Amino acid sequence: MKIAVAGTGYVGLVTGVCLAEHGHSVSCVDIDSRKVALMSSGISPIYEPDLEELMVKNMEKLNFTTNFKEAYRDADVIFIGVGTPEKHDGSANLKYVFSVAVQIAQSIEKDCVVVVKSTVPIGTNDKVEDLINTNLVHNVKVSVASNPEFLSQGTAVKDTLHASRIVVGVEDPDAGEVLKDIYKDFGAPIIVTNRKSAEMIKYASNDFLALKISFINEIANLCEIIGADIEDVAHGMGYDNRIGNRFLNSGIGYGGSCFPKDTKALHWLANFHDHELKTIKAAIDVNENQKLKLIKKSRKYFDSLKGLNVAVLGLTFKPGTDDLREAPSLVNIPILLEDGANVKAWDPVGIENFQKLYPENITYCTSIEDTLKNADVCFIFTEWEEVKNFNLSNYEKLMRSPIILDGRNCYDLSSAKSAKVIYDSIGRETIISLEVSLV
Repeated sequence: MKIAVAGTGYVGLVTGVCLAEHGHSVSCVDIDSRKVALMSSGISPIYEPDLEELMVKNMEKLNFTTNFKEAYRDADVIFIGVGTPEKHDGSANLKYVFSVAVQIAQSIEKDCVVVVKSTVPIGTNDKVEDLINTNLVHNVKVSVASNPEFLSQGTAVKDTLHASRIVVGVEDPDAGEVLKDIYKDFGAPIIVTNRKSAEMIKYASNDFLALKISFINEIANLCEIIGADIEDVAHGMGYDNRIGNRFLNSGIGYGGSCFPKDTKALHWLANFHDHELKTIKAAIDVNENQKLKLIKKSRKYFDSLKGLNVAVLGLTFKPGTDDLREAPSLVNIPILLEDGANVKAWDPVGIENFQKLYPENITYCTSIEDTLKNADVCFIFTEWEEVKNFNLSNYEKLMRSPIILDGRNCYDLSSAKSAKVIYDSIGRETIISLEVSLV
């Protein structure tokens, strides 16, 4: 099938490449000519495991272009995968979606199905259909379908090729059949519903996971107060198949392009209709407070971080991606700098993006060892495997005062007890196995 994909971010590019992997001819459209040139040479503009390899493998079926008219003109199906960033009021910014809809209407010369892959508020597909029909240049039939993505950054290719389910929202049954045909070899259950239900499935799914993370973080905070261990608690909860063991890892909050934006967007939509989603509002509040957990912990050991050497391990919001959106590092590092700390930071893939935001005042390191050397305290913001596999005894050897504030519970407590460190994590006992002179 001849397919066009608008947008080459995490959603659009992964979708296009995975559709090509299943034999479709795909044109990926972006307004950035630099990105298009990069992708045309087989280089992915985003860091995502397995994506670049799959691009190179399927280059004969992939076309990258800035010429949307040519890409849309005779496409059988056009996927809209552009960004829907958060506005200041928490609502979703749909200008890119609507702009693409107008471009499609002015370009298509044959009947086609337009598929909204971007995460959009409930009712957006109806608006897209109206916008296309209002701006059509040629006498063609267009059906609009909702097909939300359920991918996670760091596992986006796997999540697309081996999806837990494929949700299709249509008002036109023929459009549903077209999408069934596209996904027939993906081996996942295909759920066909109306468009508004499909849009809501996406928001309800993401917001439920955000709720689950916020809940376990609240429990973790209480565990610290009463002397329980959150990992034992989560382990015991996870055996209940009504709860499950995923998204029960306590830490310093969720980040990324989905959970923060989607919780705020659904909260805003509910308020717009004079309805309050109290659980979603609570999740948002809990997450914002949780991001500051390590800063608050540091006050137990230092009245001020002024003049101290602070090591930061991990800048991205999660491992497996170079994405910084809503990362705890973006909240904490400015506070460390304002406090007068000398900050050294390490991340295996996120430094380049972080350096664009903070080109000065931070020493960027290429190894964990260099980051920890002569540090007075270490903040762990991202649970990279390199961090989890780094021996705790090295902190003692490298740091001036081995105080480790771990926001991702990277180490087990028995290892911390055998090392001469202060190890303070989330929802667990604080291990103090040495005496240090605190400022």
